[in-house]
Amino acid sequence: MQRLANLITRRWVAGLLALAALLGAGAVIGLVGQAERGPTTTSSMPVGSDSLAAAELLEEVPEADGSAAVVLFSSDKALTPQQLGTIEGLARELPGATGAPPTVADDRSAALVVVPVDAADATQTAEVVADLRTQVRADLPEGLTAQVTGPAAIQADLAAVFDGANLRLLAATAAVVAFLLIVTYRSPALWLVPLTVVGVADQLAATIATRTLAAVDIPWDESTVGILSVLVFGAGTNYALLLISRYRDELRVREDRREAMAHALTRTAEAVLASATTVVLGLLALLLSAFPATRGLGLACAVGIVVAAVFVLVVLPAALVVFGRWIFWPRVPRTGQVSLADSRSLWRRIGNAVSRHPARFATATIMLLAVGAAGMTQIRTGLDGPDQFLQKPEAIAAGERLAESFPAGSADPVIIVSRDADATELARVVGDVEGVSSARAVGAPEGAADSARTSAAGGVSQVQAVLAADPGSDAAEQAVRDIRAAVADTGETHVGGTEAEALDESEASSRDRLLILPLILGLVVIALGGLLRSVVAPLLLVTTVVGTYLASLGISWALFTQVLGFERLDNGVPLLAFVFLVALGVDYNIFLVTRAAEESPSHGTREGMLRALAATGGVITSAGVLLAAVFAVLGVLPLVVLAQLGVVVCVGVLLDTLVVSTVLVPSLALVLGDRFWWPRRLAPMQPGAPAADDQQELVPAER
Repeated sequence: MQRLANLITRRWVAGLLALAALLGAGAVIGLVGQAERGPTTTSSMPVGSDSLAAAELLEEVPEADGSAAVVLFSSDKALTPQQLGTIEGLARELPGATGAPPTVADDRSAALVVVPVDAADATQTAEVVADLRTQVRADLPEGLTAQVTGPAAIQADLAAVFDGANLRLLAATAAVVAFLLIVTYRSPALWLVPLTVVGVADQLAATIATRTLAAVDIPWDESTVGILSVLVFGAGTNYALLLISRYRDELRVREDRREAMAHALTRTAEAVLASATTVVLGLLALLLSAFPATRGLGLACAVGIVVAAVFVLVVLPAALVVFGRWIFWPRVPRTGQVSLADSRSLWRRIGNAVSRHPARFATATIMLLAVGAAGMTQIRTGLDGPDQFLQKPEAIAAGERLAESFPAGSADPVIIVSRDADATELARVVGDVEGVSSARAVGAPEGAADSARTSAAGGVSQVQAVLAADPGSDAAEQAVRDIRAAVADTGETHVGGTEAEALDESEASSRDRLLILPLILGLVVIALGGLLRSVVAPLLLVTTVVGTYLASLGISWALFTQVLGFERLDNGVPLLAFVFLVALGVDYNIFLVTRAAEESPSHGTREGMLRALAATGGVITSAGVLLAAVFAVLGVLPLVVLAQLGVVVCVGVLLDTLVVSTVLVPSLALVLGDRFWWPRRLAPMQPGAPAADDQQELVPAER
């Protein structure tokens, strides 16, 4: 690594390398660009689920392509003959409408018209729904209102959340990072260098990631690129903070800035590469998810971390050494100034306090994490349609109004499709299931309920079942289970629709957590073991990060229920939060212990840990606050799942940087002493050997 560092920082090479890398990345971003996202109708459905099988079977029916919108006409009073005439005319004239008469509620205050929506993806669906909303509101009689709800409208409103979202998210993220870099460095110029490098890395990562996903045919959804940007900015800036902090320190002991950067890069590279490796391994574990979109997110973010690490370790040092020491103005480091490890900084004073009573500090912080984690025992997961939005869109408001006059599931019935069963018999069987308000074969008259004429297209029979229970309720979930049990013996028959998809999503999410969480832990432990060549230290570091994760979930749940008004956690949040907190949270432990391993041979295990805390405590805190703020930016999107993910990661990162990495880990290391590094020990310096700044060696323990 030393030879590569010398090459990167060499005169002429550094400037040409930085310029070529930035211009080359810009050319790829501008000329190649991000891949177009293909149709993702089923990307959120778990592979192997019954609802996915239903959707795939339904695709074989020509007229069943796409989704459906429900136009709800309502009035404060009973609908007048004039209003009913207008509604009947629209039912015949709306594009895509079947011409069937509108369904009028028993209280005669509302009527609905079902309009099939033939669209390949969410973007086309949003366009169709927008046109439909414009048409149904034109020239309505006084006192009559029209709203559009149903699966297609919910999908359209969900897509609307992401209109310009990636640009807003990128702008907000860059602004937060810029502000925190200015506060951290207190320099009018220095912050521009890492922000530019990481910003270019972010756009290049989005290009490479989407092209990679398209090449391997893994779908991704609207949020993938946004989360990727947050991760690249967060992790990339963290790595940059570590490198620049070490570079500043080296400038205090070395006159030549190129020599200082080469040494700083050599020392920093180990921690950055180890950190990036653990994050990439954790993200690649998501390829085992049952959800295609989650697989796409894992692979995309893994690509992003690799790009971020390469830019920070190659482009950033080359760019920084082009400038002189003045880039740090007004706090220019001078030769002979005290280094961070030797300073009496705030973190050194905290370390000294911890060293006097390490067992007490360890016990206190563990108890703090346990108290925070206690709340997670109350967590309930699974968001239904209305709960997915921070701001209630039209589709949700219309659905609530529809439920006042019609059975709760009228806007979004359960879909039963079969290749083998007769539609008449299938409708009868489903109609007898408890919790089903009505069931009819598609194509049968609207009044048909428990029996209907046979309806089959493309060899596939369809039945729509309206549930009596409220969408997303336990009763609705049980009704779907009962329908599946009732049709289990009817050959190739599958149950789909929003309620069935939600049930399958919940079960698949549980399966993902049971499979992927232990795998990530194992991979991170192995990666840390290879880095530290130790057994005890990796196990302790990972255990502390898991404790942080549990505490962050518990604290976040209290915030969600007591402050933000959420009643449930999205199914995907626990897994994604675990990946980000464990993989990224262990970064700060890596920053600390790699420096401790460097300092300990010449200063001993105890003093080495305290010097490491003095040198990296400020970086860890700055990096943690920045990463927490970056993930909190996800809240700019009015989507609950992203807001929840941002809050959990934000809380977890702050806990990790302010409590775990800077108090708990040092206290545990001080309690264990040399046993912290077992089965290896850090070799003591031999007389006449190079100073600790120039040499570090781990040797096998004596037997």
